Amino acid sequence: MKPEVAKAAAATGESGAPEAPGAVPAEFFRLAVEASPVGKIIADRLGQIVLVNAQAEKLFGYDRSELLGKPVEMLVPRRLRERHPGFREGFWSEPRARPMGAGRDLFGLRKDGTEIPIEIGLTPLSAGGKAYVLSSVVEITERKRAEEQFRLAIEAAPTGMMMVDGGGYIVLVNAQVEKLFGYTRDELIGAPVEMLVPERYRAGHPVFRSGFFTNPNARPMGAGRDLFGLRKDGTEVPIEIGLNPLTTSAGRFVLSSIVDITERRRTAEQLRASLQEKETLLKEVHHRVKNNLQVISSLLSLQSRSVEDPRAAAMLQESQNRVHSISLVHEKLYEAGDLGRVDFGDYLQALGNHLQGAWAGTEGRVSITVDATGLRLPLDVAIPCGLIVNELVTNAFKHAFPGGRAGAVRVRASVEAEGSTLLAVEDDGVGIPEMKAARRGAGGTMGMMLVWTLAKQIGAEVAVTVQGGTQVQLRFQVHR
Repeated sequence: MKPEVAKAAAATGESGAPEAPGAVPAEFFRLAVEASPVGKIIADRLGQIVLVNAQAEKLFGYDRSELLGKPVEMLVPRRLRERHPGFREGFWSEPRARPMGAGRDLFGLRKDGTEIPIEIGLTPLSAGGKAYVLSSVVEITERKRAEEQFRLAIEAAPTGMMMVDGGGYIVLVNAQVEKLFGYTRDELIGAPVEMLVPERYRAGHPVFRSGFFTNPNARPMGAGRDLFGLRKDGTEVPIEIGLNPLTTSAGRFVLSSIVDITERRRTAEQLRASLQEKETLLKEVHHRVKNNLQVISSLLSLQSRSVEDPRAAAMLQESQNRVHSISLVHEKLYEAGDLGRVDFGDYLQALGNHLQGAWAGTEGRVSITVDATGLRLPLDVAIPCGLIVNELVTNAFKHAFPGGRAGAVRVRASVEAEGSTLLAVEDDGVGIPEMKAARRGAGGTMGMMLVWTLAKQIGAEVAVTVQGGTQVQLRFQVHR
C-alpha cells in the first residue's frame, strides 16, 4: 500500500491503529461506509482515491484494488476529464458539504467504457492533519429515464405545457407554448411567467399565483373569468388554463396546460349570432301567426253580428274565443324572452280576463281567479291546455250560474310533488252532471268532446267531480 493510502486507511480504521479513549471506533466508520446503499469514494486533496465501498465497485465495474491509489479522473468521461481538476480545486477553495455540479448533468465512466448519469454529494473530511473529500455517488439512470419520459410526454402534448416554480419563473415549456406565444424556449426558460400576462392584469397576477401555492390542487385557472395571454408581438390571445401542483425534491412547481380558444370563441360567437337570428325569425313567426289568428277572430266576430239566430251567433262567439286562446299563446311567446316556453300563469290570467269580458253579464256577478305562479309550459302543451281551460271556463259561465246566480270560477295549475302537472277548473255553481256523461266522447257538446280529445293528446288523466259545483282536474307529465 502506498504511504498516503496507508495514512488514510489508518484514519478510517483499516490499519487497526489504537483508538483514543472514549472515541467511536474507526472500524464503525469503515463498516458504515461499506454498508451504505450508495457508492462511497474518499479521495485526498490531490484527487487520489484512498477508499471505496462495494456499491462504488458495482457502480463503476472496477474491483477496489483497481481504484485505490488511482486518480479520481479515471471515473470521469474523457470529454470532461480535462476540466475536472479545476472543479476539484474550486471545491478546496471553499470546502463545505454540497452537491457537485449543481445545475449540470453529471456522468461517470464505467470500466467497460459506458457512461452513466450520476448525482454526487461532496463532504470534506480531515484526518491525521490531511484533508480528504467523501463523495456519495448515486446512479440516476432510472430517474433520468423517468425525466426523459416526462419531458417527451410534455413535448408531445397537443396543448401548451409550461412548468413554473414557486417564485413564478418558467422552468419548462413545450413546442406548443413556443408556437402559442411566439417565443423560443430559450427566451422563456428562467423568465418570470408574468411576461406572458397582458399588462392590465400583470400587477394582480402574483397574488393569484401565491393563492394557488397556498392551496395547491388541480383546477382550472380563473374559473368564470376570460383569460388572455400576451404574445411576443404584443397581441393578445384568449386562452384556457388548467393548473396541476407538483412537489419534487427541488421544491414545489405548477404544471400548466394552456389551450388557445380563439377558434372556440369564434365558433361560439357564430353560434350565438345564428341562434339570435333564429330567435328573431321565430319571434316573427309567432307574431305573424298571432296576427293571422286575430284576423280570423275578427272575421268570426263580424260574422256573428250579421247572424240573426242567437244560437248560431253563440257558436260563432265560442269559436272566436277558441281562436283567441290559441292566438294568446303566440302573443305571450312573442313578448317573452324564452321562445320555447309560455309563462302559463300570465297566460291564464290574460285568458281569464278575455273570457270575463266576452261573456257579458258575468262581470261583477261571477268572479274568476287564477293560481298558477311560476309554471312554464312548452308550446305543444300550452296550446291544448289553453283550449281546455277556454272550454271549461266557458262551460261554467254558460251553465253553472243560471238565473243571475252569483259565484266564482277558479283556475289552478301547478307542478305537484311527484313531478306531474295539475290543471284544474272549479266552480261553485249548481253543478253540471252532463260533464261526466261527456267523458271520452259519450255524448255532450262539441266543446266537451274537444276537452277529452285534447286531454288524451297531452296524456292527461281526467277527474270530474259534480258536488257543490263542478271540478275538473287533469294530471299529466311535461317532458322538460
